[in-house]
Formats: sequence, structure tokens, C-alpha cells
Amino acid sequence: MIYKEHSVPAQKNIALVAHDNKKDELVSWGLRHKEQLTGHELYATGTTGTLMEKHLSMPVKKFISGPLGGDQQIGALISECKLDLLVFFWDPFEPMPHDPDVKALLRIAAVWNIPVACNQSSADYIFSSELLAQTHNRQIPDYDSYLKQRALEQKALE
Repeated sequence: MIYKEHSVPAQKNIALVAHDNKKDELVSWGLRHKEQLTGHELYATGTTGTLMEKHLSMPVKKFISGPLGGDQQIGALISECKLDLLVFFWDPFEPMPHDPDVKALLRIAAVWNIPVACNQSSADYIFSSELLAQTHNRQIPDYDSYLKQRALEQKALE
């Protein structure tokens, strides 16, 4: 894969996701980091978004519930470079019927090189970084170059 630089703005688009057994934990974490969350655009799946909006008294753009496709909606925005950070408190002890969707979301976050926090400690580390409030660059797949390369390879086979 060929990569290119992508400029991440100082005002981040942050996705917030939590499994049922982790929603209260995410709300508590969000309250501790409310000041840092202010000034960023917040996105969340279903119930998590409603809870975060209520407890933080901040607007949250809400998707449908994760099991109904909300994870995939977030993944789509990541692949379009419209989300900069994923805070996803997932429950490692509770098997989920939509585990393949969770794995797909984490995979797409890795492919597009966005920071992912899967628990309070990793979220605290990310939120202690000065990059949270700064513009910075990250490497992302250069899909246009990839398509051109594939077309050349196909043409060579003809």
C-alpha cells in the first residue's frame, strides 16, 4: 500500500462508543474529560450518544445502535477521513452477536491510522497528549495511487 499525509485539524471529530456494560464507565470518563471534549465534534452510536449528550450537556451527533449498523456508520466516516479519534469502551467479557462488526470497526481504524482507546487508561493517555488540541499529520492509505497501480498491473496482464 502507498501512503500519503493527511492533516488532522485541531478541532477533532471524536467517535464515542460503549457496549452496554461499559456505558456508565464511558459517561464517567466523559465527565472527567468534559473540558477537553468541549470544542470537538462528538459522534456516537445509539444509546451511548443519548447518554453522553444528556450527562455532558453537549451536542452529540448520533448514529443508529451498534448492532443495527452504527459501528459500520462510524467505520464509513473513518474511511472518508471524517473521524479523527475513536473512544470505544468494549466489553471483553461479554460475547456480542455483532462481534464481527466490532472487529471490522477496529480494523478500519487501524487501516486509516486513527487513535483508538478501548478503555479508560488508553483514553486517558490519548487525552493527555498535546496533539489532541493541535493540528498534526498522520499517514493514511493513498487510495487513488492504489487504483492507478492496480490499473497498470491489469493492463500489463492483457
